[in-house]
Amino acid sequence: MPVTAYIGIGANLGDARANVLDAFERLRKVPGSTLEAVSSLYRTAPIDSSGDDYINAVARLETSLPAQALLEALFEIEQAHGRERPYFNAPRTLDLDLLLYGDEQIATPTLTVPHPRMHQRAFVLMPLLELAPEVVLPGLGRAGDFAPSVSDQGIIRL
Repeated sequence: MPVTAYIGIGANLGDARANVLDAFERLRKVPGSTLEAVSSLYRTAPIDSSGDDYINAVARLETSLPAQALLEALFEIEQAHGRERPYFNAPRTLDLDLLLYGDEQIATPTLTVPHPRMHQRAFVLMPLLELAPEVVLPGLGRAGDFAPSVSDQGIIRL
């Protein structure tokens, strides 16, 4: 049975815009998945990080892949962009996060869904709400209810 998954996309190294756009194309090719929609691109300042501003977006996939297999496919896309993880929240050529996987709550050593702190980040909430205004974050509530609490975070829709 296919599941709707939401993927957070961000980049702030190299040609960040091109990297995010290429991520859309690579998501179209994930086996067992269909890219249903992508948000606008957004520019945000780094949070708990350094470097240039980020280009962020969210994609909606319909997938028959189990959550862990989808996560591994996302890691492969990151690796194709030379993603390195020298330290926590390091600047990145491409970052793909599995934000939501249906209405599941997942907590394993390698995967937490809903993605931790997604409800505290405008760069996730705004593009997510663009795609799914009524989306519910399992265990947390309606995503839109968290928007006022991130309204002070600088975000520009491109």
